[in-house]
Amino acid sequence: MAKKVARAGVSKEPGYLYFVDKGGDVSRAPMVRGGAAGGGRKEKVAQVGVSKEAGYLYFVDKDGDVSRAPMARGRK
Repeated sequence: MAKKVARAGVSKEPGYLYFVDKGGDVSRAPMVRGGAAGGGRKEKVAQVGVSKEAGYLYFVDKDGDVSRAPMARGRK
């Protein structure tokens, strides 16, 4: 089950991939489809500053906030 870590309130636009970058901020990059060459640069959307903890997956949820869920590794 996912747990909300920080409120960012990012409104998502179609055609972009939203993610939590290395600095703990919300960034986005244009999606590349159909084997198209290249891709766009990432741009910072919201400065959140979440400190990441090992063993968790951090993502931008449907509300535009940062959430985390425990990683499922080594299960059978």
